[in-house]
Formats: sequence, structure tokens, C-alpha cells
Amino acid sequence: MIPEKIAFVLVLVFFLIVFIQSGVDKVYDYKGNLSFLKDLLGGVFSQPLIAFALILVTILELISGILCLIGVVDTVFNNSNTIGLAGLIIGSVALLVLLFGQRLSKNYDGAKTITIYFILAVMGIVIA
Repeated sequence: MIPEKIAFVLVLVFFLIVFIQSGVDKVYDYKGNLSFLKDLLGGVFSQPLIAFALILVTILELISGILCLIGVVDTVFNNSNTIGLAGLIIGSVALLVLLFGQRLSKNYDGAKTITIYFILAVMGIVIA
């Protein structure tokens, strides 16, 4: 494999870990995550919108993580980056939703962390 493919696979592995862990956590601790987000975002967004956003981000993260997992196998064995690329794009959308909430709630430290993840996702998209 050429260095670009190795880098792409490593980015996919990173995001499959991040998004599957995060998505599974949101499923198993939905109430805890919802309570945290209501405290964080309650002054900016309505409670139904916060619940909708949590469900949306959870779905996007799980889909992205699964596509990144399949993308690793697809890249290694079929030399195809299409599925992994889709995983990174969907993950980037999830990160943008999270960033939007962090910025509006003025949680700038949280927004900085999401920005780092977003930069890596875009780098993965570029090298795909």
C-alpha cells in the first residue's frame, strides 16, 4: 500500500473508534446524555430540538463509524475508498452539528476539540 492509502486507513480507524464508541454511549446512556445536553444547551435551544439533535447525531455517528469500519476492509482488500469516504463525509456532518451547538452555547473549549476532529476528517477526505 502507498503512504496515502495507509494514512487514509489510519484516519478511518480513528473515526470508527471515535464514532462507534460515541454512538454506542449515546444509545446506552441516552438519558444521561440528554440531561447533559439540556443543561449545556437549554438556554439556547428548546428541549424537543435538543432531543432531536441528540438522536440525529447518534444516528450519524453510528452510520459513520460503521461505514469507516467497512471502509477499512474495502480499502485494504479492494483498493476502494468509496465507502470510507462516505463514512468520513457523514462523520463530518455529525461534527458540524456538534460544533453548531457548542458555538451557540458558547462552549468554546468543546468547539476547539470538535474542530480538531473536523480537521482530521477533512484531511482524510482530501487524501481519499
